[in-house]
Amino acid sequence: MLRNSLLWASTNPFLAERLPRYRFVQKATKRFMPGEDFDDVVREAQNLKAKGITTTTTLLGENLISLGEADSVVAGYQQDLRRIEDVGLDMEISVKPTQIGLDFGVDEARDRLAQLADSTDSLVWVDMEGSEYVDRTLEMFRSVKEEKSNVGLCVQSYLRRTEADIEALLPLDPAIRIVKGAYNEPESIAFPSKGDVDRGFVKLAQTLLRARLNGAQGRVVLGTHDPRMIAETTRIAFELGLDKEQYEFAMLFGIQRDEQERLVRQGHHVRVLVSYGSAWFPWYMRRLAERPANLWFVAKQLVG
Repeated sequence: MLRNSLLWASTNPFLAERLPRYRFVQKATKRFMPGEDFDDVVREAQNLKAKGITTTTTLLGENLISLGEADSVVAGYQQDLRRIEDVGLDMEISVKPTQIGLDFGVDEARDRLAQLADSTDSLVWVDMEGSEYVDRTLEMFRSVKEEKSNVGLCVQSYLRRTEADIEALLPLDPAIRIVKGAYNEPESIAFPSKGDVDRGFVKLAQTLLRARLNGAQGRVVLGTHDPRMIAETTRIAFELGLDKEQYEFAMLFGIQRDEQERLVRQGHHVRVLVSYGSAWFPWYMRRLAERPANLWFVAKQLVG
């Protein structure tokens, strides 16, 4: 019930317009993002680099109202990429399909994704949004992947279809980042129970890790903060005889910091997503919905 309420809040325009004005809400977001400006991202990425942790960044915002806005997003990311190169960071970007024009057509988004891939030698990640966008996102990704090697795709383990989608993508030898998913979906589309979502996550990870064992070169990125998921996927990789260099973990800025550093000490590759931008409210609500216990942190800001 609480999770559903948070997901409802993430799509409510009234709350998105009003709540970010409150200082305690602004303060609470510091748990998940260091600030609204890319300078804030660079600062924290340099701190993480000193700990042996690499980074990914994303500009928050989705469902733009014009292709002109999409062009501005692309230009902003290109500026970020130049800054990343100038300061010498191992940082990748992750873009939402609707940020680059998917609401206006697959071809429009495809062209802008290709522009971003041409702007860097690093991987450009494509996030997965709500289920209504999956088919179009896959079409866009396939089209660019056939021409350019430096694009990767995020998939969501709570969607019932994802296992079949992964099997269909394997011939492309893609870089895949697995996450659990955080959109409000009906039971016919997404697994309703956490146990089923977790089992789906492990099954997807096993499929991709077996592909690595069989010679695939596409990166396997396990996007989880759950110690049980970390332990289970690490066990599978060990039993398959994979080196730690053949897979990696992805986490959000500010979540499980001790676990991030522990994994690095054990020789694992950890990449942390550092978000920025003013359109943070829907994203923030989804982060709370992923783990409603985080509401305790927010509550403490009222008396902190």
